[in-house]
Amino acid sequence: MNFKFFPHTEEEIHQMLARCGMKSLDDLYCDVPEQIRFKGEYDLPEAMSEAEIRNLFEKLGDKNRRLTVFAGAGCYDHYTPAVVPNILQRSEFLTSYTPYQAEISQGTLHYIFEYQSMMAELTGMDISNASMYDGSTATAEAAIMAMASTKKTDTVLVSSTVDPKVIDVVKTYAHFHGFNVELIDANDGATDKAKMDERLEKGGVAGVIVQQPNYYGVVEDYSGFADSCHAKKALFIMNSVAADLALLKTPGEWGADVAVGDGQSLGIPMSMGGPSVGYMCCTEKLMRKMPGRIVGKTTDNRGQRVFVLTLQAREQHIRRQKATSNICSNESLMALFVTIYMSVMGKEGLKEAAQMSYDGAHYMHDALVATGLFADCYNRPFFNEFNLEYKGDVDALQRRFIEAGILGGVKTGDHTIMFAVTEKRTKEEIDQLVNIAKEEQL
Repeated sequence: MNFKFFPHTEEEIHQMLARCGMKSLDDLYCDVPEQIRFKGEYDLPEAMSEAEIRNLFEKLGDKNRRLTVFAGAGCYDHYTPAVVPNILQRSEFLTSYTPYQAEISQGTLHYIFEYQSMMAELTGMDISNASMYDGSTATAEAAIMAMASTKKTDTVLVSSTVDPKVIDVVKTYAHFHGFNVELIDANDGATDKAKMDERLEKGGVAGVIVQQPNYYGVVEDYSGFADSCHAKKALFIMNSVAADLALLKTPGEWGADVAVGDGQSLGIPMSMGGPSVGYMCCTEKLMRKMPGRIVGKTTDNRGQRVFVLTLQAREQHIRRQKATSNICSNESLMALFVTIYMSVMGKEGLKEAAQMSYDGAHYMHDALVATGLFADCYNRPFFNEFNLEYKGDVDALQRRFIEAGILGGVKTGDHTIMFAVTEKRTKEEIDQLVNIAKEEQL
């Protein structure tokens, strides 16, 4: 059984079997029922040249339909400057995956330091860690962080206006970490503060999680939320779409203890839903409860600037069973991606892209409502995403959009549809979508 695509030599296989106390590979797999064992030939294609491989993948790629995207719900079609993927591949950044050895990982440590600095400024918080996997897991980690930071608590409150996908992930983490998740009711598409205050009064709450803008695109007013939480020794946790913070009031300004969310909106392509990057920022007081690591800047014995791992929870390595989280590294390539994006765009570029998204969404919203076929679900301000009630068949309308090469919104109910607009969408594209909606009713 010597196949060139198996890396193990016969000698290594014999050594492995001997260590396991077995004489043959048949002994190793004896527990696998005979009826489910594959006995045919492997259907492996013949080897191809580089040119043939490129042609093959081009043909496969041609099968995909590129749609004009007006859908969001957590993943957005933002523009990626051409320079970003080029800088991403520079050799000084392609160092070790986990930067334990600072002397050979300066490229990695440098961009993580810059990432942390930019995310802390974007969120208005004191500290950022070295990135998380995505916005959903970052939010769940914040819930665990709240449990670890409070005493005599067993519950985390989550606004029902938070993205349902995020809520599901938080509930999954809660199940295996042994705490409860309770939803706060919504009132006209926004978190019901009176309901939150009522539950906080009962006690036992470690933290409250809200989203800004919320799942339906509504920009909520969180005045007094932080005060209510802090009065009951609970953490105030805010999940936000990273790009929107270029214009919106930051979590720090709202008095949040922890800011989390997804960084995909910072130029990362949609790519069929991933990969993405999550961010987590917090107040200095909570720094040692935050999962992951923090990179700092110092000087070496020659007075040169160097970057080092400054803080990380020792439990992640020494006492893992006591760790609040075992995240110690991440696919930090995505953290590098958004760092380059933010560097290239600059403060004004981020603001301009956010403003264009806002303006485009409001133009499209007004045009759709003016048709008489759509009506607002909520009488609330929104940013670049909005939820409308449609007077016709939502499924039929979306099929018509697809036929015209448009990914037209996300269905949020039997008669409701949510649209998102980014700086990539032109007036002509918006007008095309509106005209299709008109024609669907003819």
